[in-house]
Amino acid sequence: MEHPPVPGEKTGSITLLGMTPHQPLRILFLSTGNAARTILAEYILRSVGHSHFEPYSAGMLPREKVHPLTLKVLRERFHLDPAGARSKSWEEFRDLPLDLIITICDKAREALPLWPGQPVVAHWDEPNPVDFEGDEAEHERFFWKVGRELAFRLDLLCALPTHKLLLLRPQPELQAAAS
Repeated sequence: MEHPPVPGEKTGSITLLGMTPHQPLRILFLSTGNAARTILAEYILRSVGHSHFEPYSAGMLPREKVHPLTLKVLRERFHLDPAGARSKSWEEFRDLPLDLIITICDKAREALPLWPGQPVVAHWDEPNPVDFEGDEAEHERFFWKVGRELAFRLDLLCALPTHKLLLLRPQPELQAAAS
């Protein structure tokens, strides 16, 4: 039994609904320091998002380095290789065409400037595990808890049909009409 075609699937010489094979959606996770939550989100989405997403992370006022527990949780709990993880400024991505910006803290949401290309903006308020007070084991458990919450949200994002996510992309004809 043949499956019904899905949007974007090639059937013969045409592509359904005029959709062409797509580039991955470019997503920037933005927080204040880019030392924990946004790094977790970037690396988890790299793993679970397959080829549908091109994730990045940045901070409004990036810290000097990624928090060591971020790297430990990625490595030991999520079994991901955080090699190359570094704290970055949002300025580094200013000229990169983005489809979606997800702010992870209220300060980043409030300070977010008008972004070139006007990507869609979403907000996921997550507690900052860097600020957690407790002993080392409790601190690591809190990082793991925040990581699991982000992984759950990212799983939901990945479960959305790709053809629906493509609707997030800024439409050039709409941008031209708005200017």
